Amino acid sequence: MFETLTDRLTSIIKSISNKGHLTEKDIDATLKEVRRALLEADVNFKVARSFVTSIKEQVMDEEILSNITAGQHVVKVTHDELIKTLGGDSVELTKKEKHNTVLMVGLNGSGKTTTSAKLAKHLKDSGQAVGLVAADVHRPAAIQQLSVLADQVGISLYEAGTEVSAAKVSIDGYEAGKNRNFDWTIIDTAGRFQVDNELMDELEEIHKSINPTEVLLVVDAMTGQESVNVAQDFHDRIGLTGLVLT
Repeated sequence: MFETLTDRLTSIIKSISNKGHLTEKDIDATLKEVRRALLEADVNFKVARSFVTSIKEQVMDEEILSNITAGQHVVKVTHDELIKTLGGDSVELTKKEKHNTVLMVGLNGSGKTTTSAKLAKHLKDSGQAVGLVAADVHRPAAIQQLSVLADQVGISLYEAGTEVSAAKVSIDGYEAGKNRNFDWTIIDTAGRFQVDNELMDELEEIHKSINPTEVLLVVDAMTGQESVNVAQDFHDRIGLTGLVLT
């Protein structure tokens, strides 16, 4: 998806990059094609509209349009706006002075369990003490998967099987990590094939029990615009602090 969008935008912008004096008509025609490319790539229409509006506001200046390098200026503005839209700054996890928790949430098949292990390894490699908690008490296979991944990356795993509630496993896992002076405890929760009240009620209970430092939603990048709706549903119920695209 990103490769296709990149090719389209490169082609569109290339057509204007070597032009000198530009008119508003030139700008409008180019931005119309940019907007179309974004929409065809399943970019949310609000994001596409905001993107092209911001570019137009930055380039619609008589002095700029009459300059012999006007086309190059449009290219630069578009490039900068892309970086801004995609998130130009690197943002680290929020860290309190003592024990921190990350609640990992998402739908089935999003890569949540694998991402939990990858995040744990990343934090471990940065010199921090990390533990994993298997809070998907609905699927023994999920606990087994996280156990295998934890062994592979050398991370301690807390699990209590499937006969206890997800909230209790989360609380006990949090306390276990706290007693071992872990900097981070990452809690892998159960996913569903769709957002439902049962899932959200369980997550709300866990959230109230441990008051996590971070709540990260893991989303398959190929989900497209539907991921916005999924994120909104989760955010409305438990308050997300970030997203991970897989």
